[in-house]
Amino acid sequence: MRVLVTADTVGGVWTYTRELVTGLAKRGVEVTLVSFGEIPTNAQSEWLDALPGVDFRATAFKLEWMQESADDLIAASEFLRDIIAEKRPDLLHFSQYCFGAMDTAVPKVVVAHSDVVSWWVTVHGEEPPTNEWIKGYREVVQRGLDGADTVVAPSKWMLGQINELYGTRKSGTVIYNGRNPGLFNPHVGKDDLVIAVGRLWDKAKQVSLLMDASHKVPVWIAGEEQHPDSAFRSDQKLRARGVRFCGKQSEAQLRQLFSRASIYAATSRYEPFGLAPLEAALSRCAIVANDIPTFHELWGETALYFQHNDARDLARKLERLQNDPELRMTYANLAYGRARQRFTAERMVDDYMNLYQTLVPAGVAVA
Repeated sequence: MRVLVTADTVGGVWTYTRELVTGLAKRGVEVTLVSFGEIPTNAQSEWLDALPGVDFRATAFKLEWMQESADDLIAASEFLRDIIAEKRPDLLHFSQYCFGAMDTAVPKVVVAHSDVVSWWVTVHGEEPPTNEWIKGYREVVQRGLDGADTVVAPSKWMLGQINELYGTRKSGTVIYNGRNPGLFNPHVGKDDLVIAVGRLWDKAKQVSLLMDASHKVPVWIAGEEQHPDSAFRSDQKLRARGVRFCGKQSEAQLRQLFSRASIYAATSRYEPFGLAPLEAALSRCAIVANDIPTFHELWGETALYFQHNDARDLARKLERLQNDPELRMTYANLAYGRARQRFTAERMVDDYMNLYQTLVPAGVAVA
């Protein structure tokens, strides 16, 4: 079986793609991978060295949510059309909405990783302002969804958002993301340390909640911190509240932080899935999560929830786990077990293989 997979290199989709492509290649699928957004760094693409059979084509075409991307989307579609003619894939697996509108007889899977409109509504509590850009974005997404044979979302919540904003589709399904547990170390001693991941100014991840209250346990935030507002860069203010910024971390550095930390603070207000909490869980961190539908859907009773967007209650929940090592270990083991049971890369790839089986023409060997 031959599958053409698209990805972007500017966010978590690249991590998702790594797990997907690795799993497909190990199952004997011939994969052509095309990336957009930015040319990946050597560090980002080194995993492909272990997969010599994967045909990787890196591009820097803009993504559909970027400003002034219309010309790039047309050029990227033409680029893909040429690759389809050359490689003759049995199935197209797109991580961008726009390519779902391509006119081709090859079955198309479009994955709804995220969406600007649902992001805006969740973060701002209202519809995004009407302007030419958002109108054009909505049209691109709508055409892509309408042209897909199947739309996949990483959570029921995200699929519900897509259905609500763009119309219910019978072909929609949920496949939860997954990570390879072997990449993380859940067996080392833990420090009294809370870790969170996210850019300081990202209103969706809202790690800034950790700055709005004082903490009796050290809190480390991994992510870019150079906010244009200098008020957010007051180291003295942050230290007084028990918060330290680690800056942007490599994947290896993040894995080490997860292995040391005893608690992960999942502060997101908008989260279609959330790979960082999963990676923390696979490292046996207890999860303290914002009270949002996605976290309840994914983590159920294995996480300790703080009141929605409430910094003080977040601090109270962190202190509660800090003062109760037995309870902290209980939550850590619960989250670890949940992650191993439901959110492994192997399970994710199996689910996609089963989906492909329903879409490819009869006679095509799926594995």
